[in-house]
Order: sequence, then C-alpha cells, then structure tokens
Amino acid sequence: MSITAPTAAPATLQRPELRTAIPGPASLAIQARREQVIPRGVGCALPIYVDHADGAWITDVDGNRLLDLGSGIGVTTLGHTQPAVVQAAKDQLDKLSHTLFTVTPYENYVRLAERLAEHTPGNHQKKTFFVNSGAEAVENAVKIARAYTGRRVVAALDHAFHGRTSLTMAMNHRVAPYGTNFGPFAPDVQRVPNSYPLRDGLTGAQAAARTIEYLEQRIGASDLAAIIAEPIQGEGGFVVPAEGYLPALQEWATANGVVFIADEIQSGLGRTGTWFASEIFGLVPDLVLTAKGIADGLPLAGVTGRAEIMDGAHPGGLGGTFGGNPVSIAAAHAVFDLLETGQPFAEAARIEAALKRGLEELANDQAVIGDIRGHGAMVAFELLDPATGDPLNGLASEIAAKAAESGVLLLTAGSYGNVIRFLPSLTVTNEQLEFALGVIREALASRDAN
Repeated sequence: MSITAPTAAPATLQRPELRTAIPGPASLAIQARREQVIPRGVGCALPIYVDHADGAWITDVDGNRLLDLGSGIGVTTLGHTQPAVVQAAKDQLDKLSHTLFTVTPYENYVRLAERLAEHTPGNHQKKTFFVNSGAEAVENAVKIARAYTGRRVVAALDHAFHGRTSLTMAMNHRVAPYGTNFGPFAPDVQRVPNSYPLRDGLTGAQAAARTIEYLEQRIGASDLAAIIAEPIQGEGGFVVPAEGYLPALQEWATANGVVFIADEIQSGLGRTGTWFASEIFGLVPDLVLTAKGIADGLPLAGVTGRAEIMDGAHPGGLGGTFGGNPVSIAAAHAVFDLLETGQPFAEAARIEAALKRGLEELANDQAVIGDIRGHGAMVAFELLDPATGDPLNGLASEIAAKAAESGVLLLTAGSYGNVIRFLPSLTVTNEQLEFALGVIREALASRDAN
C-alpha cells in the first residue's frame, strides 16, 4: 500500500496552476449564494470553492489547482482522496452503510478498537468507543473521567482549544470567536498555566511545578476529575512544551487519582512522525482522544483509555446514532494499514526537516520570525517584533492572504494571531514546500517594501 497521491495530480506538478485571480469568478458567485442561505457564524477564511482534490492539491470551481498546506486542518494526513482509503469506503458502502453499533454491532468496530489499544501509548489494558468529532470525544472523555472519579472539576491548559460545543467552549483559552455571546458556559472548568518555552523561559520541571501549584491551590486535587492537554497545542500555535513537563503532570495526576487526558485530535496518528505525539514526550496518558486524521477525511473520532476508567460509565451512558459508522470505520482501517507500513512516519520526518531547514534560512533574513517549532508534518513559526519580542498580531493573516493569491493555502494560529502553521499531507514534496516557502518570503519582503 502506498501513500502516493492519485494519478489525477500530475507527478511533475510542483507549483500551483492558476487560471484566474484568487478567488475566481465562479467561487465568488457561489459565495454570493452562500451569504443568502448560510449563517454568518459559519465563517469563511477564504471563498475558494473546491471541485475536487487529490494528494496535496485542491482544484477549485474556476479550475485553479492550489497547494493545500492545511489538509482540512490536519484531517487528510495521507492526502486528499487517498486511493486505499477511498476504495475501502466504496467497498464498505456496497456491504453496509449504517447500523447503530449499540443495537446491531459489527466486527470492524471491535477490530479498530483492538488496533487503537495496540498503538496508543502504554501496555495496560485499554478500551475504546467511537463518536463523530473531536469535540464529541472531548465531551465524552470528561463524562468518563467524572463517572470514574466521582469528582466534578476539569482543568485545561492556557492556549488550549478543544471545540465549539457547550462544554468545550468553556475549556478553550480564547473566548473570541468560539464563545462570544454563547454563554453562560459550563461550570467546573478551570484553566491553568501551561509550558510555553518561548514566553515563560521555564524548564519542564519549573513549568510543571507552576501548573501543579495552580491545581492544588485554586482547585484542590480532591475535586479534580481530569486534566486535559494537547501534547502539542494546535489552535494555540503548535506550542511544544518543555521536556519533562507532561510526564510530571501525569505523575502528579496519578498520585492524586486524577485522570490525565491527552487530546491527540490534531497531533495523533502519524502527524508528528509517531503514532501519537505523547510518545515524543515520554507521556503515557490515561485517556487518548483521536479524530481528524483517523479516517483521512471521513467523520470519526475515538476515546481510548485504561479499561478500568473507561468502564466507569454505566451501560447506555455512552454512544450515539452515527458514532463509529461502518464506512468511516472501514476508511480508518485503511489508514491504519498505511501507518503500519512505517512509510508515513518517514515522510513526516522528511517534511519536518525540509520545513525547518527552509524556515531557518528564511529567519536569517527576516527577524520577525521569532520561533520555529513542531514535529513531523506539524510545524509552525511565530511572528514577533524583533525589538520588543511582542506578538505581531495580524501579520500571519496578511501572509496567508498573500500566499493564497499565489495558490498556496496556509493556516494561521496562535492566541495572538501571529503564527503560521503547516499541516500538509504526507504526499507533499520537498519541491512543493520550497515553492511555498518562497511565496512566504515574497510576502514578507513585500511587507518590508511597504
């Protein structure tokens, strides 16, 4: 099995092919229709309407082929329309499209739970159940932790993002735009400091001591059901904690009967060059959350954890009509088949090396690049005022807009809106990345010229 992109993408294509301005007239016409029937709350970063996609490319309704370095925010890790995944979904559709697992179950659901037990960190007995989205996985993990511990409070880290549902809004670092005007928020959620080496200058041990002091003094271990952490924060700007920080939190949590939840929704399943980012930090969480890349574009998410904790919920307390849909489960098995070859991990390492090398060269000329960080195909750079070290708010959006004009789709991130994050599919080539970095260089240079 190969992660090579389908033949629809010319093998020699290393840069975008643009027929119109971006966005083009057909996209703008659909955007005008959208505004009449889609609520404004469903935002639109860029009105480019996709006709089809393959590998690292998307082709819009105007015929423009654009280089996608966001992968649906880290979803199509193995590439758009990955052939093995598409075939698995098609084959499953011919057999069975849906039956509620809690009424009339099917083996593939059980087999995928077995595979997650094998590949998530730790050798303890594990159990898994499936839902539809990352936020749904977070909500259910909190339910399970509360049922198991009999406690009520959940602690989330500064700069975290966990979703847009009623509970997860209260767990996010930023209110705007995810929680603005949507209160009141769910109670018994507390936010505590994280490890952010660029900003706090603390070692992992020091940052952990600070977090634990907050947990003990502001919450109290006896009331704390769970700590939830993204091993590498996504929306927060790909913040990579200092060495030793996460294991120290896990050790404290275990000693105090607190469930440690790793939100691996964006960082898991090959994205960082490992099965899970937790492995990079020597972290063995109690619960691991998966979504995004688990089915390479089909809706699926999972909660995997220590068997005794997962069994804390009573029969009938977990589930949902579409959770673990057979077609999504079949696609996930194709993803696991590919990951088990080891090739995707090598591709992620290649992408990390290419991006960091190119960004370091760019930083030599552009002092506004204050930090380059990340692992695998999850790399970012943070934009800072060279004189003060303050965040350059809004510059990331300017760069992304300029890049789009050249056919390169970038994602912004960070609590201050000053981070460009790369979440390419593992099919992206070094030449394509080099072109994208050149576009970023031109965007920064045009800013200097002005």
